[in-house]
Amino acid sequence: QVQPVESGGGLVQPGGSLRLSCSASGSVFSIYSMAWYRQAPGKQRELVAAIISGGSTNYADSVKGRFTISRDNVKNMVYLQMNSLKPEDTAVYYCNTYPHLRLGWGQGTQVTVSS
Repeated sequence: QVQPVESGGGLVQPGGSLRLSCSASGSVFSIYSMAWYRQAPGKQRELVAAIISGGSTNYADSVKGRFTISRDNVKNMVYLQMNSLKPEDTAVYYCNTYPHLRLGWGQGTQVTVSS
């Protein structure tokens, strides 16, 4: 089963920015809609942002106006630009297909927002 590889997380102060990247083998990204998910300690995994095959996007209300999802089908990459980060954005971030989860879960990338 294909597993994505997420990267780009780190420790950032409130108000800061990070850009997450997700890669996967094969032509997964050119076939399926893709999304970023996150899981905070003690909470269920939740949808953060999705990019549909036609290019339209969906965002969780909590990140609208701050996060931007994009994709590069040639490079088999999906990105999440995160601006104006808040402590409540602290979580492990994962990518996968959307709306149906067709890939295995990768290791994720930890994002910690703290002063």
